[in-house]
Amino acid sequence: MSAAVLKALIAEITHRCPLHCVYCSNPLEMHSVENELSTAQWMRIIQEAAELGCWHLHLTGGEPLSRKDTEQLIRAGREAGLYVNLITSGLGLTQERLQQLVDAGLDHIQLSFQDSEEAEANTVSGTRAHAYKLRVAEWIREHRLAFTLNLVVHRRNVDRLEQLIRFAERLKADKLEIANVQYYGWAFQNRAKLLPTLEQVRASLPIIEDARKRLTGTMRIEYVLPDYYAKYPKPCMGGWGRGLMLIDPAGRAMPCHAAAVIPGLEFPNAGELSLRSIWEGSAAFQRFRGEAWMQEPCRSCERREIDFGGCRCQALMLAGDAVATDPVCSLSPSRKFVEEAIEMAVAHDTKSQVWVYRIDPVALKT
Repeated sequence: MSAAVLKALIAEITHRCPLHCVYCSNPLEMHSVENELSTAQWMRIIQEAAELGCWHLHLTGGEPLSRKDTEQLIRAGREAGLYVNLITSGLGLTQERLQQLVDAGLDHIQLSFQDSEEAEANTVSGTRAHAYKLRVAEWIREHRLAFTLNLVVHRRNVDRLEQLIRFAERLKADKLEIANVQYYGWAFQNRAKLLPTLEQVRASLPIIEDARKRLTGTMRIEYVLPDYYAKYPKPCMGGWGRGLMLIDPAGRAMPCHAAAVIPGLEFPNAGELSLRSIWEGSAAFQRFRGEAWMQEPCRSCERREIDFGGCRCQALMLAGDAVATDPVCSLSPSRKFVEEAIEMAVAHDTKSQVWVYRIDPVALKT
């Protein structure tokens, strides 16, 4: 039996979404509404997560508000004793529905913005959504909810980092999460236009540090650097199957958002099996736990219990081998693939490239 403890359940309750973001991390092949788990299945899964010791429930998508039962799932999380977080674009939310979510027991809401400038935000999201999001932020502040504002930065907007931080201040967020694009899904398709230069990344660091000092006690700031410029990889999702479980709309249980890209792994369905059997016994969750799977230099590296070899999906995408050391690591024999990607992106004419948008292949259904 694994000693791993389930800390958080990421419930990807739908792939339906009104946005078409150019850096969307959703898989290229998304599940239709007909394949989504039922309300009863999700409620059972939430209860089983609590019985495993889980304390965080993250309701996400797609756009979780696309489902009519979001309030029921929030209530199920609250009744199970979980801290319930809703990750949303805000589209589909009204003042009345927000009150219903709060009444159901919502603890925390994460509202995504694509930029502080309306024109650029709408371009990146592929829809005219920015003005509505601003109204949603005002409604959120009328409730006793923990409020995180999510902003994704990339080559086109990272130079306006100070402006983005002031934007979050005006919206009175409790926490600002500024994340550089991570190159999976549609972001990988648009990588040449999104990847910042090393100079941009370096210039961003003192801006973040100054803002953190200035806003201490007012707004907490988290800054996620782009993997490609790191010396060592991040412990992706806290390590494969070590603390998090993601369940996609059709019920597939996975250790991370992108795990389905790895060939040869069969992910059990939480709509059919118990979470305990999946967490403790499934081959997919065991595959990259511990150290037995590691190649050199990971196997003998003193950081192997810090970053766990990095991201398995990124290793596959860049090096062609999910067992390889994450190529973003400076010690990786495959680091050359990252360097090549950086060179290609820096040399690319960002103004001439046409965006590849995430167009939902499934018509939105209610």
